[in-house]
Amino acid sequence: MILYHGSYLQIDKPDIAFSRDRLDFGKGFYTTPIREQAEKWSIRSKRKYGQGIISLYEFNEVAMRSAASVLEFATYSEEWVEFIVSCRSGDDVGEYDVVIGGVANDDIFNTLQLFFRGFIDKSEMLKRLRYEKTNSQYCFRNQIIIDKYLKFITSEIDSSQYNPLAEQTRQ
Repeated sequence: MILYHGSYLQIDKPDIAFSRDRLDFGKGFYTTPIREQAEKWSIRSKRKYGQGIISLYEFNEVAMRSAASVLEFATYSEEWVEFIVSCRSGDDVGEYDVVIGGVANDDIFNTLQLFFRGFIDKSEMLKRLRYEKTNSQYCFRNQIIIDKYLKFITSEIDSSQYNPLAEQTRQ
C-alpha cells in the first residue's frame, strides 16, 4: 500500500519527536492513502512556508498488524468522536502503535462544534456525520513501527495550484 504525507519539506525518515500534540489521534506521524488529502495538507504548508511537498511511503499493513497494537475506526462514530476529543484536549488515549480512521477536517469539525456547544444532540451529530465524505488517516504513534514498516519511496513538489494573491482577495 502507498501512503502519502503532505508538508513543506521532504520527510524521508519520519521521527515522532518532531510531531505536534493535540491532533486528531494524538502525537504521531500522520499519513493517508488518499493522495488528494495529502495535497490539501501540503497546500496549508504552501500558505505558511511557500512550498508544499508530498512524501510517498511503501507500507506493509499486513505485516504491521501482526506486530502492532492498532485501533481502527471504520466509520465516524461516537467512539471516534470521544477519541478525537480526548486527543485534541491533550489526553493520551491508550497505548496504540497505530490509529486509523477519518480526519476531523473543517466540515466535520463544524458539526462537532455544534454538538460541543449544545446546539445539536449526539444522535443528530452522528446523523450528520454519516453524510460527510469519508477520508482516512494513519497515525503512527510508535517509532519502532515507523522504522520497520513505513519505507520512504520519494517526494514530489505539490503541483496543485495555490495563488497567495487569490487567497488575499477572498479575505
